[in-house]
Amino acid sequence: MTLRDGRFLLPLLLLTLFTHSSLQQQNTSKKKTPDKKDSESRVSAALEDLQQQISDIVEELNLLKEQQALQTVCLKGTKIHGKCFLADSMKKRYHTANEDCIAKGGILATPLSSAQNTQLYEYMRQSISADAEIWLGVNDMQTEGLWTDQTGSAIRYKNWKLPQPDGGSAQNCAVLTSGGKWLDESCREERASICEFNIV
Repeated sequence: MTLRDGRFLLPLLLLTLFTHSSLQQQNTSKKKTPDKKDSESRVSAALEDLQQQISDIVEELNLLKEQQALQTVCLKGTKIHGKCFLADSMKKRYHTANEDCIAKGGILATPLSSAQNTQLYEYMRQSISADAEIWLGVNDMQTEGLWTDQTGSAIRYKNWKLPQPDGGSAQNCAVLTSGGKWLDESCREERASICEFNIV
C-alpha cells in the first residue's frame, strides 16, 4: 500500500486512532494502580506520535494532489523553460483574467527573455489563434511608466511595439500581440490570457 492509494490509508488511520482512544478509556476506568501514571503517559505519547504521523501524511497527500494538478495543466497546455502554460481563449478584463490564473494556482504569463517571449507567442498562435492578443502579467498601475510583474518587481525584459507604451494613465496593462510585440491597453478591455505555473 502506498500513499497514493488514499482509499485505504484514511480508514486505517482512523481505526488506529480509535484503538488508541479505546485503550486510553480502558486505562482510565481501571482501578488506580502504581503503573497508571506510566501507562497514561505512554498512551499520551503514542497519541501525539499518531497525530504527528497523520499530519505528515495529510501534508504529503496535499503535495501529491498539487503535483497531479500541475501535471494535468502541463498535459493540457505546454511546457516552456521549466514552467507550464495553459491558454484560456475566453476574453476577459485584465483583473478577471489575473484572478482566474491565481485561482488555478498560477499567474498571468510573463516572459523573462526573448526566447520565452517567442515561445509564448507561438503557443498563443497555436492554442488560441494567429491574430489573438493575450494579457501579460505586466502593468504600471502603481506608478505610471514603471512596468512591473505580478510580484511588483520592475521588469527587466520588454518587447514593446514602438512607440508603445504610449497610452499614459489610461492604458496600464500589457498585451502580447502579433509578432510577439507588446502593447499597452486599458485594463478594462477584454483579451484572452495564458496562465503560467511553476513546476515543483
